[in-house]
Amino acid sequence: MRQTIKVLDIDLTNEKIEVIKRTDLNRYLGGTALAVKLYSEQLNHELDPLDPEQPVILANGPLNTIFPVVTKVVAVFRSPLTGGYGESHAGMRLGLAMRGAGINAIIIRGKAKRPTYLVIGPRGVQFKDASAIWGLDAGETGTILRRLVPGRGHRSCIRIGPAGENLVTFANVNVDTYRHFGRLGMGAVFGSKNLKAVVIFGDKGEEIQDIKGYRKVYEQIYQKVVNTEIMDKYHGLGTAINVLPLNALNALPTENMQKGTFEAAENISGESFAEKTLLRQIACSGCPIGCIHLGLFREEFGSNYEYKFKSLSYDFELIFALGSYLGITEINKVYQLIDLVEELGMDAITAGVALGWVTEAFKKGFITEDDLKTRVAFNDTKGYVKVLENIVHQPNSFYKLLAKGTEAVAQKYGGLDFAMTMGKNEMAGYHTGHAHVFGQSIGARHSHLDNAGYSIDQKNLDQNPEKMVKELMAEEKIRNVLTSLCICLFARGIYDMDTVIEALGSVQIETTEKELLNLGEEIYLLKHKIRTRLGFRLDDLRFPKRFFETPSLVGQLKEETIAEMLEIYKKELDVLSKK
Repeated sequence: MRQTIKVLDIDLTNEKIEVIKRTDLNRYLGGTALAVKLYSEQLNHELDPLDPEQPVILANGPLNTIFPVVTKVVAVFRSPLTGGYGESHAGMRLGLAMRGAGINAIIIRGKAKRPTYLVIGPRGVQFKDASAIWGLDAGETGTILRRLVPGRGHRSCIRIGPAGENLVTFANVNVDTYRHFGRLGMGAVFGSKNLKAVVIFGDKGEEIQDIKGYRKVYEQIYQKVVNTEIMDKYHGLGTAINVLPLNALNALPTENMQKGTFEAAENISGESFAEKTLLRQIACSGCPIGCIHLGLFREEFGSNYEYKFKSLSYDFELIFALGSYLGITEINKVYQLIDLVEELGMDAITAGVALGWVTEAFKKGFITEDDLKTRVAFNDTKGYVKVLENIVHQPNSFYKLLAKGTEAVAQKYGGLDFAMTMGKNEMAGYHTGHAHVFGQSIGARHSHLDNAGYSIDQKNLDQNPEKMVKELMAEEKIRNVLTSLCICLFARGIYDMDTVIEALGSVQIETTEKELLNLGEEIYLLKHKIRTRLGFRLDDLRFPKRFFETPSLVGQLKEETIAEMLEIYKKELDVLSKK
């Protein structure tokens, strides 16, 4: 078994680093469990989310990039959007770079005296002046840093755009251009620390003791990944394949959730994106699938057929949030919004759902043209572009509130009934039933990726409250195990418990199913404890009325069912806490 966890502790205020070797953290494996455990030791619940002393934790896993589709790095921080626990996952080259640098986890604390970027390698950390790139968008920043820090070994560049610099609470951290630490505002935490970017490179190798045993397990997993149907859809159309099926099921949120179907769904479907714009599929390091779909965005910028073009990554959540949710009927209009959100450095889901509220609030008179400094309407990207830019620059009190998210602005201006947030985080792209609404609200990340409520709805069309609650809790515990190993959740059908145990055993980490499930449960409870310390209260959850007005996959949702699920969940949580 691995004997030592190597933690790199970075103090931005004093430009100091410490390498901490921990032999007491082995059973936390990595990823989610390791990040949550480290965060629980660092947490000061009395500090504002953007206080310089609030830490950001990045954690890698023991199987990362040495087994197929084990690609993620987990970040934990206090969310400036919700005020609570923040957790986000990202892939591309970051896990490989951390591994090559010999680092299992990174703690970043303090605030740099000037805009700064970090260069982290196997032989140390450099604090670099980022004044010249402060203010640049995420794409330009990446281009410049790749020139300033030439490729050495396996390199990853994570950075923020203007949204993070200006402390927009749903700013993201761009990871190697096509992936992100997206939800809950980690970009604003970077901005509050004067931290523009982190470049990590590594060239250290690792010896696998039982190479024969490792190769055997690797080959078994690889064959399941590439030669079965389990992962097929992720390479073909990718998650964008969900647009038409969800639309047919009356489960595709449209025009600020006023509808569950979109008349123009075929225009912006995964099939249409692929047939008209797909350039290629790329993959995160250590993944043979290639689920990242890059499409061609052409934009006219002058007369006489003057065009600029670039490749943009698209997926279902982007098409939902910046497409159907805003009534956008054309692919190029969706790309226009994707491009702007990417360069500004915002979470696309949060931005799209916020724009949905803005559109309806403007139409109903809750906000005025003076507030917006423009006009907005569904399917009109011109107004949306102006709003997105103003969220970053915050020219008035309205935009200062909108930069804090949909919940904050609706609390002041009204329209809470159609402000589609769950636990103060904007909804994901599903209107499948009670399990999704409740699951995203109680999940630790307030995300559909916590506990798959959208999937549980489709398996429980009778919407039995007790059954749904128990399945949501069980699924989240299992996902805690998978994400502690940094396994991409697209591969959850590949990595059952037996496969996980075999993979760990092949690299001399011996465990049992019982130990893994106990770890998943322990992390579940530890997250709940942290969230409670940060002010999360189940009785404070708000369920927007729009969820109960717009018919879903399972018909009209009922507030009484959600209330019943909440009481069942409290009892189950109480039983779990007393174990």
